[in-house]
Parts: sequence; C-alpha cells; structure tokens
Amino acid sequence: MSEDDLLENYRRAFDTRVGFGRRPALILIDFCQGYFDPGCDLYADVDDALSSALRLRDAARQAGVPVILTGVSYHPTAIDGGRFFEKAAPLRYFIEGNPMGAFAAGLEPREDELVIIKQYPSAFFGTSLASTLTAIGVDSVLLTGLTTSGCVRASCVDAMSHGFRTAVVADACGDRHVAPHEANLFDMNAKYADVVSEGEALDFLQGLQKEAAAQDE
Repeated sequence: MSEDDLLENYRRAFDTRVGFGRRPALILIDFCQGYFDPGCDLYADVDDALSSALRLRDAARQAGVPVILTGVSYHPTAIDGGRFFEKAAPLRYFIEGNPMGAFAAGLEPREDELVIIKQYPSAFFGTSLASTLTAIGVDSVLLTGLTTSGCVRASCVDAMSHGFRTAVVADACGDRHVAPHEANLFDMNAKYADVVSEGEALDFLQGLQKEAAAQDE
C-alpha cells in the first residue's frame, strides 16, 4: 500500500472528531527537571513544549478551568516501581529526593492546583485522578506533557477509557525525537483523542472565559 493509499485508508476509517467538552480540565504530565537538563539521561530538548503548556496553563486559569500537574516519585528502595522501574533505567532519577524529579522551572505548583504523584506511565493508573475529575464534574481533558510516546499516550488511552473527551495539544507535548512524537500523535488522533494545536486549545479556553464573563454580567 502506497503512502497516499494508507493515508486515505486512515481517513476513511479514523477521521472522527469528538470535539471539546463543556467542563474541561488541563493536565500537565511529568514536566520534570530531568527532561530539561542536558546532563541527565532523560534530557529531551523540549523547552518549546513547556512554553506552550505554560501559556495554556495561564489561559486555563483565566477561564476557571482546573489545572492538574502530574509527577513521578519512587520509594528509596524503588519497591513501588514494579516492572516499569525494572525496564526503564532512567526512572532512577525519580527516586524520592532526586532533583531531576522536581517540577521544571516555571511550573511550580500553585496552591489551587492539584498534584498527582504516580509510579506508572498513565496519570490515571493507580491514582485518584479519574474519580477526582468525575467528582468535580469534569467531562473532558486537555493533555500536555512528556513524553508523547510514553506517559502522554498512556494517559490519553486511559482518559478515553474512563469516558472523558480527550484532546492532546500537540505543541505542548514533546519527545526525544520527532519520529516517535509524530507517530504517536498520529495514532492518538486516529483512535483515542483529538490532536489539536495550541492555537485551537487557546481559542477554546478563551471562549469559555468569555462565556463565563457574559454569565456574570
């Protein structure tokens, strides 16, 4: 099958858009210091993704949209890391107390932002995230974070599986190489979520802000 035929095949089979929800939450996945330190095995040269996520964070806060940050932390013995820790050697940087596991500069959690600490790729697996979102009436999520092929994709699949309309903001996600980044965005857009640009996400959030302001008048 040629590339053109393949793309046409995907368009026929996987061209559905689910759209944004009415009560979203913005989730910033694992923007940890190690991804920004060239001396760390986790380094991924993803400053642009963080900048995009920070702009979305500001817009979400202005629109009254909940902002949730996720991080990774392991017991000093790594007993809670399971097979994930056994397989992925760079996870040693997330052992409790390692500075590489801290949030990246500019992304320090604010008092009204929920922080979810996890041990596995998905922000939903083994955490209270899904039940918390349901309890506060959230119907959809905007996903940003690191890395596209790892924890973003895992969180995307679980968000959809839990029934949330899911949008992945491409500009606010990053990976070590463009190939896995683009391939996983393509796959998520085909099967699990709407992959959107930062501009689309900002327009959506600004629209919510305007609606809220109009209701207050």
